[in-house]
Amino acid sequence: MTTVRQRKRVNSSDTSHQGLQAEKHTRQHVKGHSGTTAWWILTQVILGTPGLGLGLVTTFYVATLHENDLWFSSIKEVEREISFRTECGLYYSYYKQMLHAPSIKQGITDLMYDNRTESMRTINILARMNVYQEVLLAVLYRSLPFWTYLEPVYFYIYTLFGLQTVYVMALYIISWLLSGTWVSGLLAALWYIVNRIDTTRVEFTIPLRENWALPFFALQIAGITCFLRPNLSSFRQRVSLFVVFLSTFIFSLTWQFNQFILLIQAIGLFLLDCLDLVPSSKVTKLYMTQVLSLFLVCVLQFLNTMILGSLLLSFIMAAVIARKVQRGLKNGDLLRRILNLCLHGILVLFLTGIINKAIKKILNLQADEHIFKFIQAKLGFGSRDFDASLYLCEEPFRLLPFDTFQRLSDTLMFYPYIFALFILTITATMTVFHNLSSSNGKRKEKKTNYLKPDISFNLMHTLLFGCLGLSTMRMKYLWTSHMCSFASFGLISLEVWGLVLKCFRLYTPQRTNVIRYCVSITLIIYLIFKFWPRLSEELSELREFHDPDTVQLMSWIKSNTPRNAVFAGSMQLLAGVKLCTGRILTNHPHYEDKSLRDRTKQVYQIYAKRSPEEVHSILRSFRTDYMILEDSICYERRHGRGCRLRDLLDVDNGHIMDGPGDNDPDLKPSPSPRFCDEIKRDNPSYTNYFTRVFKNKTFHVYRLAKKSSVK
Repeated sequence: MTTVRQRKRVNSSDTSHQGLQAEKHTRQHVKGHSGTTAWWILTQVILGTPGLGLGLVTTFYVATLHENDLWFSSIKEVEREISFRTECGLYYSYYKQMLHAPSIKQGITDLMYDNRTESMRTINILARMNVYQEVLLAVLYRSLPFWTYLEPVYFYIYTLFGLQTVYVMALYIISWLLSGTWVSGLLAALWYIVNRIDTTRVEFTIPLRENWALPFFALQIAGITCFLRPNLSSFRQRVSLFVVFLSTFIFSLTWQFNQFILLIQAIGLFLLDCLDLVPSSKVTKLYMTQVLSLFLVCVLQFLNTMILGSLLLSFIMAAVIARKVQRGLKNGDLLRRILNLCLHGILVLFLTGIINKAIKKILNLQADEHIFKFIQAKLGFGSRDFDASLYLCEEPFRLLPFDTFQRLSDTLMFYPYIFALFILTITATMTVFHNLSSSNGKRKEKKTNYLKPDISFNLMHTLLFGCLGLSTMRMKYLWTSHMCSFASFGLISLEVWGLVLKCFRLYTPQRTNVIRYCVSITLIIYLIFKFWPRLSEELSELREFHDPDTVQLMSWIKSNTPRNAVFAGSMQLLAGVKLCTGRILTNHPHYEDKSLRDRTKQVYQIYAKRSPEEVHSILRSFRTDYMILEDSICYERRHGRGCRLRDLLDVDNGHIMDGPGDNDPDLKPSPSPRFCDEIKRDNPSYTNYFTRVFKNKTFHVYRLAKKSSVK
C-alpha cells in the first residue's frame, strides 16, 4: 500500500550553514593535506642533501685528479688535445668543429655531410655516431657568455665531471629507496668514492661515451626501483615512469652500445615477469618505455638501422607476442607452470631470432655483426676472425682480474654485497617456489610478499650485470657502481637483518633497527677515517703530461701538409690527427660500420708481410697522401705472440707468424718481408712508392707517390 509522507521543509539558513561547515571542513582537509605534502617534500630535500654534497665532492675529486695528473691548466692546447686518446679524441673533435664553424647551422650541416672523417665517403656523423652531446655543448657555449670566463675545453670536461654528481645522487637514491633510510645512500656514495678505480674511469677517458651515459643509466635504475615499489600512488607511478623514459632516452642517445645494455635489462624484466616477482602490467609499461626511447633516438639518428635491427626491439616484440599466444601461462600446478615457462622461453627465443633475422635481411644490416662474432668467440663458439681477435686480445675485453675483488674487499664492500646477495637469492628462490606452487585462485587471494618487486628487480640486475662484468672487464663499471647501492642496502636492510635474526630466534623490531643502524654508522666512520689519508695523498700527487714525439708529429703535420691531405695509420692515432690537425682520415676508431672495418683491415696491411706494390695500391685506393708508421706497433711487445697486431694480420693473410712458437698447419711462409720494417731500409723497390718526410723516435711519416716511378 502506497502512503503519502509529508515533505519536510528545508530551511535555507540550515542549508547555508551546512554548506559553510562542509566547505570549512574541506578547506581544513586540503590545507592539512597540502601541509603534509609540503613537509614531506621538504624532508626529502633535506635528507637528499648529503647525497648532493657527496656528488659534488666526487666531481671535485676526479677534476683535481685529472688536473694533477696532466697539469692540464699549464700545458699547450695541442698537448691537451693529445691527452684525449683514441676514440676520445675523435668525439671531442666534433665539439671543436662545431665551435669553429661559421654558424651553428653550418656546423650541424657539416656534421650531416662530413667528408673528412673517412676519405672518399660522405657520412652523416649525427646518424653514425652518438655525438649529440657534443653538439649541445657547442651550441650552449656559443650561445651563452661562457667564453668570457671559461675556455671551451674546460666547459667540456667540467660538464662531464659534473655528471658524476648526477651519478652519485642516483646511487644514493637507489639505496635509499631500497632500504628506506638515507644512511644507506650515504654509505653507497662513500663506497663509490673510495672504490673509484673500479667504479669509474672518467678522470682519464673523459669524452668516452660511457661517461656520458652511465649517470643516466643509474638514474633510470632509480626510476625503475621507485616505479616497482608496492602501494605507489598513480601520480608517483607516472612521475617515476617519466623519469625512466627521460633517463633511458638520454642514455640511449649518448652511447652506441645502449641496445645491448637495455637488452640485458629487458631479459631481466622478462625473467621477473615469468617468475611472478614483478607485476606483468608494470613490466609491459617498462618495455614500452624502452621501445619509445629507442624509437626517438632512431629518429634523431636519421633512422639508424642498427637500432631498428637491434635484438632489443626483436626481443620485446617476441615477448609481447608470446604472452598473447600463451594466455594460460600462469595457471595450473607447479609442474605444469614450469613446463609452460620453459615452452614460453623457447618460443620467445625462437621468435626473437626469426624477427631479428627478417629485419636485418630487409635492412641489409651488418653494422653490429662484429659484436656478435666477438660474443661467439668469447663463449668458444665459431672461429676467431680478425675483428673478434682485435677485441679479445685487448685487456679490457678479457675476464675481470681477480685483484678487483681484493680491492673491493679492502673497502669492506664486497663482503656485505655477497652476504646480501646470498640471503636475497635464497629469499627470491623461496618466493618463486611459493608463487609457482600456488594455484591461480590462491595467488589472487594472497600474494606472497617474501621479496618486494623493487628489491627483486635490483637483485636480478646485479646478477645479470655481474655476469657481464665478470666476463668482460670493460663492462665492470655497469656492475661495480650498482654494487655500491646493493651492498649498502643489504647492510642496513630490514629484510636481510630480519631474516638473519629470525634464524637465530633473536628478532624484535627494536633490536633489528639498533643492529642495522649501528653497523652502518660504524662502517661509515671507519671508511672516513681509513681512506681520508689515502684520498688526501692522491690529491697531493703532482705529475705532468709528457709526450714530445706525438706533439712533434702533430705540429709537423699541421705546418707541412696541405689541409686536404689524406692520412693512413692506426685508428687510435688517426683520431688524434683529426682532432689536432683537421686532416682527412682513411679510418678511425668508431668501429660500428662494416665498410669501415673492412677498410681498417686493408689499411693495417702496412704492418703485415706485403710487397710495396700491394701496400701502395691499397692505400691509393683510399686516395691516401701520407702514411704514418708506429714503431710501437711494428715491433710490439705489449701483447704476447698471437695477439700482436702483426700476428693477427699474418694469420688473416694465411702467413706464418714471427718468432718461436706453434703455427696453424694451413699457414704458409710469406713471399714478402714485413712492410713496416723493410721500408726503413730505403730499398729502391720501396722508395719508388714511398718517400720518408718525417721521423722521430716513435713515428715515421711517408708521402705516397701518385704513380709508381718504376718504368
